[in-house]
Amino acid sequence: MKNNITIQMTSDEAIVLYEFLCRFNNQKETTDLQDQSEQRALWDIETILEKQLIDTFKSDYLAIVEQARNKIRDKD
Repeated sequence: MKNNITIQMTSDEAIVLYEFLCRFNNQKETTDLQDQSEQRALWDIETILEKQLIDTFKSDYLAIVEQARNKIRDKD
């Protein structure tokens, strides 16, 4: 039996995280990982986010990503 957890984040955080995971998961080599299970977990999170985000299908997706990054970036 799996124990599920819930993580709450804004849609902006989800878009930025999804974009990062897509880039990271598409790298030829992921040398920072210690075990294949870490890669599996990242692939699974990417898939979960992909199912939730409708913005990934919009023609202005790259602009949406940039807006999301600007909203959550530190203001320093």
